[in-house]
Amino acid sequence: MRKRISRLTAESLPWWMRLFGVLLGASVPASRHEPGRFCGVTEEDLLCRLSLTEIGCLALVGERTSAADVFVFQTLVGLLLSNGPGTISAQGAKGAVSADGPETPERVQLNKCLVGFLTHSGYSHGGNGYEGIDFLLQQFRDSQLSDPANATHGVDLHALATLYAKQYAEYRSSRKSAGFDIHKIPGVNHPVFKNNPVNYDPREVWVRELFAERGEYNAFHEFYRQLVQALFEAGVSRTVYCVNVDAVIASLLLKMLWQPYRAGSISGASLELAAFTIFLYARMLGCAAEIDDHLNRGRNMDMRTPASQCRFVA
Repeated sequence: MRKRISRLTAESLPWWMRLFGVLLGASVPASRHEPGRFCGVTEEDLLCRLSLTEIGCLALVGERTSAADVFVFQTLVGLLLSNGPGTISAQGAKGAVSADGPETPERVQLNKCLVGFLTHSGYSHGGNGYEGIDFLLQQFRDSQLSDPANATHGVDLHALATLYAKQYAEYRSSRKSAGFDIHKIPGVNHPVFKNNPVNYDPREVWVRELFAERGEYNAFHEFYRQLVQALFEAGVSRTVYCVNVDAVIASLLLKMLWQPYRAGSISGASLELAAFTIFLYARMLGCAAEIDDHLNRGRNMDMRTPASQCRFVA
């Protein structure tokens, strides 16, 4: 695909590369920074051989990974890139552009715009993967699962899902009787995809089919599919809930990091942090695109994007 870019965009690219590098570097502990090396990889390899996707995966995991893991990382970034010009993280970034004044673009400070994206990311907007990782760790804590990519792993996912569904049904009933708030299950149900007898989040379906075509299995994703059925059978839901995209994110990330976690080289807390970090990596790119877009055609003191001018690239 060929696409024209403005001179302003071209002039900004070197500074964007610097900002991306700073943000990726800042997300990695100081102990992984060495003279001439980053996470054990030489500067020559970083600059001449690795793609930005591979460097991002390196920063997240802390070591060189397989091509399959890089593909998972790339898929996660694609899923999390943005959910439209009105997304909260983009509002912070676009607000900074609007405040400086895109009608005089040389006044706009890209550094400040990225600070706007960071201040508008948090537990509610970006933290769902964090909760999903924590949930899956609890469910598989005593399972002895060694390889989530092996379809013959020997763990009875149906039994795990059924047990949790029964426990949740009892918890829900007791809390409801007492008039207390009920904690929702991370990764299950969606405010839009909920009115059919069996519900699906189209993003989850797309990811499931994508990895099925590649012949790749994910025990955590399969557990979620068993769970929504078990919740229906336990009377928790009137319909079969969808497995939403947050469950997909948690499942993909945990599959990628399960072996280091089992080996003890990464803690549960670090896994949960990684779920938020991957969100920030993706939104860093998505918000950079929003900033550049608003820089080129936005108006001073105006963050709005007319729906008629919205486009997507798939």
